[in-house]
Amino acid sequence: MAIIRRSISCREDDHVQANAQQLEGKVIIGIDPGTNFMGYSIVKITGGESHCVVMGVIKLGKFSDRYQKLKTIFERITSLIGQYRPDEMALEAPFYGNNVQSMLKLGRAQGVAMAAALVRDIPVYEYAPTRVKQSITGRGRASKEQVAALLTELLHIREAPEQLDATDALAVAVCHILSRNSPLHDSSGRSGGWEAFINQNPNKVQK
Repeated sequence: MAIIRRSISCREDDHVQANAQQLEGKVIIGIDPGTNFMGYSIVKITGGESHCVVMGVIKLGKFSDRYQKLKTIFERITSLIGQYRPDEMALEAPFYGNNVQSMLKLGRAQGVAMAAALVRDIPVYEYAPTRVKQSITGRGRASKEQVAALLTELLHIREAPEQLDATDALAVAVCHILSRNSPLHDSSGRSGGWEAFINQNPNKVQK
């Protein structure tokens, strides 16, 4: 099972850089779960700027046995964690569709990726697909191609990867950086919604 790796040098625009300063020294692993291709990215924040260390895909399509796919996901994510030692994992959350079997397979892949992080006590943060696209492009229904093109421009990526799953994983990591200081994150860093925000900031609620 080969992991496609590409070292990408990135330079952030102002709004990404401002959020990156709050995560100084952190390493984020972004995951775009899939059952044929699983995208991943490693983003390191130094000097108040985010740097794409590597991004690529884990190829799973050649495995006909679904349990072998899950085993491979766990092994490869564990290997990436061991190599790059991320502090946090940002992962695209499950989406709802009409194909129950596809949803089940994707959910298993997501769960195994989460387990690889949780067993190392790495916090996991989930972001809905529409939220990831919204944070990058301003449109929750943007295409993969639009997300990839904007990331390439914003982060000044010299060579875009062939597999869009890789840029999808990078988008999740960037979404996490942009969202980390949002009032919608609770004290643990996970998305807590307005209820968590109100509980933490009662003085900001007008009655």
